[in-house]
Amino acid sequence: MTFRKSLVLVLSAFVLAACGATADIDDTYVERPVEEIYNSAFEELERRNYITASREFDEVERQHPYSLWARRALVMSAYTYYVQNKYDEAIATARRFLALYPGNSQAAYAYYLIAMCQYERISDVKRDQRITELARYSLLEVMNRFPDSDYAKDAALKLDLAVGNLAGKEMDVGRYYLNRGDYAAAIKRFRNVVMNYSRSMHIEEALHRLTESYLSLGVTREAQNAAAVLGYNFPDSPWYRDSYRILRQRDLQPAEAEDSWLSRTFNAVF
Repeated sequence: MTFRKSLVLVLSAFVLAACGATADIDDTYVERPVEEIYNSAFEELERRNYITASREFDEVERQHPYSLWARRALVMSAYTYYVQNKYDEAIATARRFLALYPGNSQAAYAYYLIAMCQYERISDVKRDQRITELARYSLLEVMNRFPDSDYAKDAALKLDLAVGNLAGKEMDVGRYYLNRGDYAAAIKRFRNVVMNYSRSMHIEEALHRLTESYLSLGVTREAQNAAAVLGYNFPDSPWYRDSYRILRQRDLQPAEAEDSWLSRTFNAVF
């Protein structure tokens, strides 16, 4: 079952018994019973008339603010914006719900919906990663606030992509500096991958690039240490073979330095 369909099932518990045909919607204020508006909105949602559904859910809050149905309609309105890919509107609506009803049972879903809106906008590593940072923060917030929920489990899986993208961006910039011969700037980027994204798929290359960059600067001790850490943790990695080769070209061997920032950081993580 797809994510979006499963959300409809979760939220469908809010629906009242069907009560007649959907009323026409226009800009004229016509007072209507809350059950009629809410069920009209839900019927439009099931028909995938998302624009009409979101307007009707918003109408529930407009005509019956602070009611039980207004709370439910806020969450549903956020969802209908989400399925239209109107992520900013979905986030704003979900945040308004959390501001008004922070202790509500649907708070976990509201946080999760915000995270999904950020997650689905993650872009290629060649582009700015501001949205990816927001996605990472929002996914972690779901995991920290609701650790035993199904939302947290799914957020943990999606966090891997966000972290991978952020690490990939650092690697991309680091390689750029390395190719230009700006080794200090390159080391800063590769070091950031080791310190902040050590569980990403880029960690092996980051350790090799540190070996390469430190050698180019003549900082042989750190180069040997980076290769040693790489070889100890990933002995079958092709990146380790490359690191070992460039060290041997200078009659050097991998050698761990326990007082190095790299050894301390990596030992703390692994």
